[in-house]
Amino acid sequence: MNKILLIEDEPSVLEAISAYLEKEGYEVYTAERGYQGLEYFNKIDFDLIILDLMLPDISGEEICKIIRKESSAYIFMLTAKSSLEERIKGLEIGADEYLVKPFSPREIVARVNALFRRIKDDNQNDNISEFNNGSLVIDRDKREVKVKGELIPFTPIEFDILDVLSSNIGIVLSRDVLIERVLGDDFEGVDRTIDVHIKNIRKKIEEDTKNPQYILTVFKLGYKFGGGE
Repeated sequence: MNKILLIEDEPSVLEAISAYLEKEGYEVYTAERGYQGLEYFNKIDFDLIILDLMLPDISGEEICKIIRKESSAYIFMLTAKSSLEERIKGLEIGADEYLVKPFSPREIVARVNALFRRIKDDNQNDNISEFNNGSLVIDRDKREVKVKGELIPFTPIEFDILDVLSSNIGIVLSRDVLIERVLGDDFEGVDRTIDVHIKNIRKKIEEDTKNPQYILTVFKLGYKFGGGE
């Protein structure tokens, strides 16, 4: 049973989302305060954290940063902040998806179900790929990435994007294709979402982000993976 931590200070929203998720069979822990949520996080290994950004005691952004230092669990951010800049900021600090209020609990359930379907599919394709004489190693079984032998922390979405690109060497994948394969058909964000994740991935695996050897930009078309096996 997948464990979900829901941190939301509006009781009605908290109750509605948790009820829908529990009906789907998820084990849901709820917290109306940020520090209470962190206490749960420190005790339990969660698969997904649904996090409201505007909390009374500590900001959701700070919670996200704390979690990312210790865990690669998926993080869905919930917020009334709808500007593109705010969404990009959330992705840059480690969020995987960004849902803007108001939203339907059914929408969140659909996103969560799609997420765990993708995880299940990934787990059925267990293998290890090495590139550039082992300089880059992608372990799909453990969902780990090593660069020159060093284990590099990846968010789940970052790993999924790298996995899709590296599984299609030399093939140009558009932003729409990457969104469909990684975030699902029901994703309603913007193309810039992929660009932000690509930027973060390059920082982690490329020696020179201005002249990348693994993730290459194809002007006006999308991205392709260029690392030789």
